[in-house]
Amino acid sequence: MQSLLVIRSSLLLGSGQSNQLIDRYVANWRTANPNGQVVERDLARQPIAHLDMARVAAFSTPADQRSAEQQALVAESDALIAELKAADDIVIGLPLYNFGVPSTLKAWIDQVARAGVSFRYTAQGPEGLIKGKRVYVITTRGGHYRDQPHDTQTPYVRNVLGFLGMTDLQFVHAEGLALGDDARRDSLQAAEAQIDALFDEVAA
Repeated sequence: MQSLLVIRSSLLLGSGQSNQLIDRYVANWRTANPNGQVVERDLARQPIAHLDMARVAAFSTPADQRSAEQQALVAESDALIAELKAADDIVIGLPLYNFGVPSTLKAWIDQVARAGVSFRYTAQGPEGLIKGKRVYVITTRGGHYRDQPHDTQTPYVRNVLGFLGMTDLQFVHAEGLALGDDARRDSLQAAEAQIDALFDEVAA
């Protein structure tokens, strides 16, 4: 059975444009995978704790030496990593906030990027341990950033997910959303068309 992990990070919840585009992606995915399982992780509705010293200490303490509090902290991270490992496809909604990724998404990344669990260091260099996934990243931006030096999101997400072993990434960019009604409409329609076109590959 195919499985899809949905990561939402818009603070605007249902009215967020990245969430609306994700809804379109999920509808297409369900049509292509009628018996598939969809797991939703909404980081605005269910915020994940940011990395702190207590969590770093818990992650680095051997499992048989962790306190009950440390075991609880590690269990939260383990559950997020398990969701990633169980998914065949992953879709991430990525609005642009102050030239970067939402802090909620950064908190999720910090919880799933764990040495020895989602990646490991070898004599040949680091190796990602979350492999064989197809990842679709849907960005929404008020201005135009794609292929520009000030696009900090795309290389960051590509690098960090690749570091964890997820190298099959596709981006859908909806840009110019704050540049007037016509620009917003045209950009969203183009993103919707790109999402629909993805499913020739997804269905295969």
